Amino acid sequence: MAKTLTVSIGFSEAERPQAARLYWQAFGGKLGKVMGPSVKAIAFFDAVLDPEFALVARDGQGSMLGLAGFKTEAGGLVGGSFGQLAQVYGWFGAVWRGLLLSLLERKVKPGVFQMDGILVDAKARGQGVGTALLEAVTREAAARGLQRVQLDVIDTNPRARALYERVGFKVIGSEDTGPLRHVFGFSKATRMERVVAASHP
Repeated sequence: MAKTLTVSIGFSEAERPQAARLYWQAFGGKLGKVMGPSVKAIAFFDAVLDPEFALVARDGQGSMLGLAGFKTEAGGLVGGSFGQLAQVYGWFGAVWRGLLLSLLERKVKPGVFQMDGILVDAKARGQGVGTALLEAVTREAAARGLQRVQLDVIDTNPRARALYERVGFKVIGSEDTGPLRHVFGFSKATRMERVVAASHP
C-alpha cells in the first residue's frame, strides 16, 4: 500500500494529458484496432474525458496514481460527440468507429452505480491503488443512495477480475463478443456486482 494515498473526485486541466495516457495504457489492448494509432487515441481521450465522473488517486506529493471512471444519467468519464471523433479521425473514420464503440456501451440502470473503467499507472501497481479506488467507488455509490456497483471485466484481464473478487464483487452474468473478438481482442465480458451496504444516519 502506498504510504500516503488520497482519493477525490475530479482532475485538473493540467492533469488531463496524464489521465488520457492512463486511459490508453489501460484500454489500448482492447481498443487498439478501433481507436489506434496511439497518438490519435490519446488526443481523442485528452479532449473528451470528463473529470466530473472520475475518482482520482494521488500520492502524498499530489501526483496522479490512477483513477476510476463512473457513469450516471448525467454522463460518464468517456464522453465525446461524433464531431469530436471526426476532428481526430475524419468523418469516415468517425462513422465506423462510432458504430463499433456503441456496441460496448452499457446503459445506466436505476439504483446502479456503473463503473466506466479503472486505471492504475503501471509504475504504481502493487501499491493498493486499485483497491483504494474500488473502495472509494463504493463509498461514492452509498453517498448517492445507490444500492449496487456494477462493472465489466474482459476474459483477457484475469488480474483485474481477481482484484474485483477480492473486494467483494460477484459474477452476475457474461456476454460473448462473437465475431467481434477479432476487433476488440477478447471473447467474453463478465458482468460483476458489489452490493453497497446501506448507510445509517
